[in-house]
Amino acid sequence: METLTAFLTNEALHQKSPEQITALLYEAALTNLEEALAHNERKEFIEANEKLKKAGDIVYRLGAGLNYEAGIVADQLDQVYNYIADKIIEANYKKDNEIIREVIQIVESIMSAWNEAMKVKKDPQSSLVKQKAQAYESTSMYES
Repeated sequence: METLTAFLTNEALHQKSPEQITALLYEAALTNLEEALAHNERKEFIEANEKLKKAGDIVYRLGAGLNYEAGIVADQLDQVYNYIADKIIEANYKKDNEIIREVIQIVESIMSAWNEAMKVKKDPQSSLVKQKAQAYESTSMYES
């Protein structure tokens, strides 16, 4: 996580799209959860607490960034984020590794789906429309 934090300077973040920032947040949440699990297994509860709090903060930020105009998917993600946040608090309170593992599985599933959606995200303009626009722009510049 430290190398990820070092890499994510303000300048680097400003060069990322909102979708890429969301992917980074999922990755950071997952890293914190995995580290919390490792600390919990070694009975390092103070360190586990810190990692779980960071993961919870990230989930809160993901929820705050939802675009509710997107429809039912945003509402469903909000419910999932609330569930995850509740489970992180419960896992922290109970020092329960099984709950952390459950949350890790959920975050991995969401992260995987998000990354897959980013791969298949199509440009809204088809290549034909782009070619026509470029042809128009190039000819109209010379006609004036």
